[in-house]
Amino acid sequence: MREFSTPLTIEIPTTGNLTDDVVTSAHEAPDAVVFSRPGESGWADVTAAQFLSEVSAVAKGLVASGIEPGDRVALISKTRYEWTLLDYAIWFAGAVTVPIYETSAADQVAWILQDSRAKAVVAETPAHLARIAEVRAGLDDLNHVWSIADNAVTVLGRLGQDVADDELEKRRSAATPLDLATLIYTSGTTGRPKGCMLTHGNFMFELGVATDELDDLFGGDSSTLLFLPLAHVFARIIQVGAVKRRTRLGHSADIKNLVEDLQEFRPTFILAVPRVFEKVFNTASQKATADGKGSIFARAAETAIAHSRGLDSAKGKASLAVRAQHALFDRLVYGKLRDALGGNCVYAVSGGAPLGDRLGHFYRGIGLNVLEGYGLTETTGALTVNVPGATKIGTVGRPIPGTSVRVADDGELLFRGGQVFAGYWDNEEATAEALERDGWFHTGDVGEVDDEGFVRITGRKKEILVTAGGKNVAPAPLEDRIRAHLLVSQCMVVGDRQPFIGALVTIDPESFPAWAEAHGKTGTIAQHVDDPDLRAEVEAAVEDANKSVSKAESIRKFVILPGDWTEEGGQLTPSLKLKRNVVLRECKDEIAALYLS
Repeated sequence: MREFSTPLTIEIPTTGNLTDDVVTSAHEAPDAVVFSRPGESGWADVTAAQFLSEVSAVAKGLVASGIEPGDRVALISKTRYEWTLLDYAIWFAGAVTVPIYETSAADQVAWILQDSRAKAVVAETPAHLARIAEVRAGLDDLNHVWSIADNAVTVLGRLGQDVADDELEKRRSAATPLDLATLIYTSGTTGRPKGCMLTHGNFMFELGVATDELDDLFGGDSSTLLFLPLAHVFARIIQVGAVKRRTRLGHSADIKNLVEDLQEFRPTFILAVPRVFEKVFNTASQKATADGKGSIFARAAETAIAHSRGLDSAKGKASLAVRAQHALFDRLVYGKLRDALGGNCVYAVSGGAPLGDRLGHFYRGIGLNVLEGYGLTETTGALTVNVPGATKIGTVGRPIPGTSVRVADDGELLFRGGQVFAGYWDNEEATAEALERDGWFHTGDVGEVDDEGFVRITGRKKEILVTAGGKNVAPAPLEDRIRAHLLVSQCMVVGDRQPFIGALVTIDPESFPAWAEAHGKTGTIAQHVDDPDLRAEVEAAVEDANKSVSKAESIRKFVILPGDWTEEGGQLTPSLKLKRNVVLRECKDEIAALYLS
């Protein structure tokens, strides 16, 4: 058993709650711009004083509506300014926020509202209202449904006009670090989602430590544009951290407008999941190929990677030849990629899945430092993170201060720290299974810790495949390498109790048309699953992935599927995690065919 701890470097408050950040900012720097929100005439600034006023007005409406301290209020919406406003208003009223992904189906919405016993819900659109109406009959605790599209913020502000400031202040200040702040439901990859109980203290510990460690990101005139779902803990902690540090925060609700929003907002850092970084790279490569500059982009990419790897070498820099090429490509290629992010972006935070060495070095090589971290909903986000000055690409960083990691005998990673949740809502059995009495949390992830404390994730404990020959195989490293290919959308490695490892592969519907045109192909993806040229592309991705594992772990056969896996199709969670049980069930015939010959 191996254990590593990072000592606490700051003092964590033992009183107060998350709303204190809003009040403190309004009193200390009332004119500080803490938000910018999109409007018809561009981005409009919101000061700290304005935000406090708006939050207080909405909170008073919740109080007037009968919301009591500790009541659960659900929030279903895309990432937008009102999401953050309502989140803090719920806390000001002494209540508990229950986020629901805006893409959730009616039965998923019903389960979360029913299990949390939510007293109210704020929904964004008529479509969301329709889903709630579909299941309303079984929700005995639900008293109120408001709609952002129907001016929920204004309506609540009017409802609360008779609530005194003193009454709201008593509500706002009553919560302590031990009180529940939010119930965030797990993505449900292995059954019904469970509600993770995160306290004000969990967030206060997490963000007190994280924003101190990441002062280069949150300090000074920093800004960030959120486009990941705020229903996910990853985006949520950035929201809370930005409010805490007065980091200018913007929201982008529609991925279709993201490039334009980035160029207008000009953030100094962003956060994204690896799939976003893969898409940016693949899109740039595809565009360069279409313009007849594919070979130039390929050389530029390899130079960026070589330049970054040089920083980790004994000399601390790349060779003179690589540096010369890097300077040339910085003008021709890298600058354009940075401009696509707004031109000011120096850092990015990646989480949710492994980014991989190659992409990590590529982005650092073009001037964007991707700080990869690791955490779960149950740990209020980050447990570990690579920080400026202490980065090891290919790892998820060291435990953040005040956090300990332990590698169990079976390779599972256990963590302990002030960000570890209080347990699962109304589920003592699941809590006891995941959380030991002395505070060690079982992540379910398998990994390693090196001599310097850097953590490397190698797979999910429950996803480890055991071949007929007894070889243990972690699917994630293989899948990540294959998915990095331009044409690949998703990949799932199979082979449990089978003689060899196989893979199911789906093709990226956005990348396929340009590839097909370049290769003189017509028709759909489904019509080309056996096309020799397409199979050769996937074969190259498989061979590249196989270089990272032993022969016994390598993929021997693969099948290209006619359709992609999506959240709408039920194969992916809202955070884009693969629902392996669903895919295994839906693709049982294709898997069986891999092992027939």
